[in-house]
Amino acid sequence: MAFDDYPEYDALGLAELVRHKDVSALEACDAAIARAEALNPKLNAIVFMAFERARDAARAAAADGVFAGVPTLLKDMRGGATGMPTRSGSRLVPAVPADHDCTLVARYKSAGLIPLGKTNVPEFGILPTTESKLYGAAHNPWNLAHTPGGSSGGSAAAVAAGIVPIAHATDGGGSIRIPASCCGLVGLKVSRGRITQGPDASDSTSGLSVDHVVCRSVRDCAGALDISCIPDPGDPYFALPAPGSYRDAIGRKPKRLKIALSLKGLNGRAFDPQVTAAVEKTAKLCEDLGHRVEEAAPPLDHEQMTLAFMTVWADNTAYGVETLSRLTGVKPSLEVIEGLTLGLYEAGRSITAIQHIAMIQTFHRAARLMAKFHESYDLWLTPTLGAPPLKLGTIDVDETNVQKAFEPLLGYVPFTAMQNATGQPAINVPLHWSEEGLPLGVQFVARTGDETTLLQLAAELEAAAPWAGRYKDIRL
Repeated sequence: MAFDDYPEYDALGLAELVRHKDVSALEACDAAIARAEALNPKLNAIVFMAFERARDAARAAAADGVFAGVPTLLKDMRGGATGMPTRSGSRLVPAVPADHDCTLVARYKSAGLIPLGKTNVPEFGILPTTESKLYGAAHNPWNLAHTPGGSSGGSAAAVAAGIVPIAHATDGGGSIRIPASCCGLVGLKVSRGRITQGPDASDSTSGLSVDHVVCRSVRDCAGALDISCIPDPGDPYFALPAPGSYRDAIGRKPKRLKIALSLKGLNGRAFDPQVTAAVEKTAKLCEDLGHRVEEAAPPLDHEQMTLAFMTVWADNTAYGVETLSRLTGVKPSLEVIEGLTLGLYEAGRSITAIQHIAMIQTFHRAARLMAKFHESYDLWLTPTLGAPPLKLGTIDVDETNVQKAFEPLLGYVPFTAMQNATGQPAINVPLHWSEEGLPLGVQFVARTGDETTLLQLAAELEAAAPWAGRYKDIRL
């Protein structure tokens, strides 16, 4: 039968329908595939389709998992799944299907999630927009001329358009939170070591990058974390143990919190006025809920943090490209990698081990400063992005001069990379939209290991200012 109400349900809501046999897993899967076939030609969110494999899994699906029978999508970075290639958006990576599931995907499947395919990414996840020479641009469902963010842009576009209610994502400099902000979604960047990258990776991008999901509801975010945060022997480090179920925790209101508020970048740079207004409205809502908010910022050196991040980003890009070149026998060139990637590769090759270690030590010192800051403040409230979602084509991926290529991003990504450097959790909540109808997310940052407070506050905000209805109104 037709499942016309499919896009109105979050993942846990769909699973409840499947458990109660109101719909079958196959009906949910077919509804997702129908939306994908109708909408993906406009969105370019899905770059590898495994629809028949998904239908087979739906036919065999049990009805007792947390996410029983729920269709999902996997990002084209990590998220390895049997029979699907993972190319990281690069022509240098051959389209070789995986012969096993990574640990995280195996956990997703055990909980009942059914992967439909892989989602669009920028090459190697480098940019906060999703445009690559291999796949082309992904489009924002709220306005097709704008980016859905990056690097998890394809996942965010698919969720915002109602193709799937939840999708795998990764975050190395904001790559979960930025697309969530651009597409009006919940996006949690977890603490370093919270979710395993095994068995094929262990310490992606020198500890900068983590995995989780983009989704519509706080409860889906919490439920996905419950199934994925189990420690995995062999991981290089572990986050502080979770204090019980995250999904149970969001049923309890957080204590009244002391929240620091930043209305300018750490370098004093002002944000787009609509962004500033969104952060101010969020602060007022928090105060109305009984929390204490005051303007404050941690004593981080913006220039030093930017230099450290870009150094580690460049040398990890060089490591990744060099490794792939050795495996494939293909020399890095503009024939197989983009200009910006080539520029980062060449810059990274010139970075010494001493310079790399110095930058890692900068991250560790920043983490100590943030720990001290959180002795005074439970959370830190910032914009997720300094301006509304960029128009597609703003970034020239063919530009080999790294500094010139990144110039349009000055002030656009003011805070998100800092949490990747310090290992802290941070969440984007979709409370606001611009005058042009584009989402404007805001970010809350917590002390390392404290995803619980973030999720509890997000759930409280979601109840006070519901955002779910905004998704039903998307029309392409």
